[in-house]
Amino acid sequence: MAIQAIFTLALAGFAHAHFGIEYPPMRGDTLSSQANTSWSQWTNPCKPNPIPTLPRETGAGVPSNLTGRPVTPWPLSGGSLKLDLHHPWSYLFVNLGLGPDVSNFNYTLTRPFWNETGNGTLCVTRLELPADLPVRDGSPATLQVVTLGDDGNALYNCADIVFREDAEPLEEDDCRSSEGVKFSPVAVGGGDAAGNGTAADDKGSAGSVMGVNTAALSSIVGLATVFVLGLSV
Repeated sequence: MAIQAIFTLALAGFAHAHFGIEYPPMRGDTLSSQANTSWSQWTNPCKPNPIPTLPRETGAGVPSNLTGRPVTPWPLSGGSLKLDLHHPWSYLFVNLGLGPDVSNFNYTLTRPFWNETGNGTLCVTRLELPADLPVRDGSPATLQVVTLGDDGNALYNCADIVFREDAEPLEEDDCRSSEGVKFSPVAVGGGDAAGNGTAADDKGSAGSVMGVNTAALSSIVGLATVFVLGLSV
């Protein structure tokens, strides 16, 4: 019984450490106990298998050719993002890759990342897109959301979208953040990180980047560098 109790607590802690994308619906439900055992938020799920001779299902994360995967219409001016967060605080990266089978998420929608506090729902009514984004009605793309906690480990989820002229962001009633859940853009290297998203509910400032542990800071610097350089992650 004691071993069973410990195992149950370990599973609960594992689930608690993960996160989900509620909108747009994520490619595969990596939080579900029924999910494919090869799906893991620890290995970025938005990247196709780099070895073309192997089936994508054996690669890291959720395959881009998953049968029945949701593809959500998204406004050409930027759409909504709704997250289910399980950490007391997280650093958030939201990246965009263009095309039907994305391997390079070289557009950042969080310039370069946000400091989020509180666990629960975080909803942003509209993510501003880069001015030079080469998309039009019908362009396929994938959103990659990365969270980083105090242990310095990154978790990944992704959602597939298609840009549409007639698509609309979520209504205010459908895009509310939980009480106490807030985010603030973080400036890197003394730069000005102007906000590029609007939370539908409480938009108060989250904590400063200062004061986090070395593991988290090292991972943040590494991830920010990779994303800014447009490397395949």
